[in-house]
Amino acid sequence: MFKITSLQNPKIKDVVKLRERREREKTNLFLIEGYRELRRALDAKRKPHTLFYCPELFLGSNERALLDQSGAELIQCTQEVFAKISYRDRPDGLLAVAPQLHLALKDLPLKKNPFFVIAESIEKPGNLGTILRSCDAAGVDAVIVCDPTTDIHNPNVVRSSVGTLFTLPVLEAFSVDTLSFLKTHSISIVAATPHASLEFTKAPLSGPVAIAVGTEQYGLSPAWMKQADISVKIPMFGVADSLNVASATTLMLYEVVRQRSCL
Repeated sequence: MFKITSLQNPKIKDVVKLRERREREKTNLFLIEGYRELRRALDAKRKPHTLFYCPELFLGSNERALLDQSGAELIQCTQEVFAKISYRDRPDGLLAVAPQLHLALKDLPLKKNPFFVIAESIEKPGNLGTILRSCDAAGVDAVIVCDPTTDIHNPNVVRSSVGTLFTLPVLEAFSVDTLSFLKTHSISIVAATPHASLEFTKAPLSGPVAIAVGTEQYGLSPAWMKQADISVKIPMFGVADSLNVASATTLMLYEVVRQRSCL
């Protein structure tokens, strides 16, 4: 272990670069910041290469045990240095550099009654992370991010998912391959769109299902709408004609949970 006190240290500059997608793709590394996020990564056997820490920023007494269990190179930082590498308003003194994990469609678990979520070209990292958090809560088997605008290793995806990026299979794939996969395995595609006539609570969602949601501005692409087995809407009673994509996804997921619980 050693301590970094200089903002110009090359290791610190390398960490800052990982905020950019190009650098993450080049190095196949990404950032995990925060105790909860790191705890969930370690529980999922996702081992970081390097763990930067600042004891003055720790919020509790469990951080030391996490450092010991990480198996990473440990580098202590001053508060000023940690503030430079942190991407949070209120850092808690833990930030790791870890290798990315890339799953493929063939790696997905195929249970007797599969429950997937398709997130097509979600643009905002916060929305994608919140979708992952809801998927974890609802017991989704896997999330497939199709034709990604935001990569799943974006620091703000990790943050807004509160580490649930590590608690269920999450992968990136092309829409054409994903559509073929779902059709091959007879998984019903349910497209969420404000333009549907069927309300989501009236749709049959208890069988093998993939809930498909699209971009914040335009919704699902024509390819997904054309291939969908069912199109559903969430009723709107105010001025707004649609919900935030993460909110809409959460409602859809819990309708699946409700219907399955009634079986």
